[in-house]
Amino acid sequence: MATFVQLLVYGLQLGSIYALLAIGYTMVFGIIRMINMAHGDFLMMGSYAVFFIVSLLFADLMIGPAVALLVILIGSAITGLIGVGVERIAYKPLRSRPKISSMIAAIGVSIFTQNFFRSLPFIGPNPRTFPKLMEDTLFFIGGIQLSMMRLVIIALSIVIMALLYLVVMKTKIGMQMRTVSCDKDASSLMGVNINRVISVTFFIGAALAAISGAFYASSYPILLVTMGATLGNKAFIAAVVGGIGDIRGAVLGGFIMGVVEIMISAVYSELAYGFSFVVLVIILLLKPEGLLGKPMIEKV
Repeated sequence: MATFVQLLVYGLQLGSIYALLAIGYTMVFGIIRMINMAHGDFLMMGSYAVFFIVSLLFADLMIGPAVALLVILIGSAITGLIGVGVERIAYKPLRSRPKISSMIAAIGVSIFTQNFFRSLPFIGPNPRTFPKLMEDTLFFIGGIQLSMMRLVIIALSIVIMALLYLVVMKTKIGMQMRTVSCDKDASSLMGVNINRVISVTFFIGAALAAISGAFYASSYPILLVTMGATLGNKAFIAAVVGGIGDIRGAVLGGFIMGVVEIMISAVYSELAYGFSFVVLVIILLLKPEGLLGKPMIEKV
């Protein structure tokens, strides 16, 4: 039983990271019905942004939880602005085109981003070690080993997701997001600034991806320019499992995928990544729209 609870804690930590990343996929899809295949690369950008901020300002110093959170928020804001720029340059001109055009453009953005970062002399293709942002503390409850870092990541992720849900449900911009998600043309006729709503959506999604990247790198401190590809695939699966287009579904799917991956890794680590797709296929066979998703009607 203690082993199961121990693995469950690990799974919740990894699941919270997947959930933050999956929210970006589901928000963009909910607003403009686009699968942003470059979304995982914002996680990579956020990780490197935090890495360089800490390296330049604090060197090898332990910066503590408050300063670490501030640095992560700054890195996420920078990444969010990059996300807005990518949307304006690469995706906005294709909004009126078939959806496959935007998807192909997103794949191109992902390939370009990874190779561009790899070509930069101060990044390069070699892995880097993410700095330790705060002192970690281990303690035991019964036979269960808990890490303060893991608990902080889980708690902060839940707080961030709860705040986002409140923003979407209780604020004016959140109401506009939900309106555009239901009917973009009608929203425009009612005076909603569609471009502003889409830009805010990309900013929030990219910023959350950056935060998830910082959390992931704090637990698994190896940075690679390709790290966003694998993690992005897993988060996309999480969004589809939960019901893409629904923020609650992205959160649920993220936690499910994190727990399942850790549990399978404990049995046979080589099977963990592939088993994610097994879970996806099973869910789609039983409930094609995802666990919390709603059937979509296509007008022809």
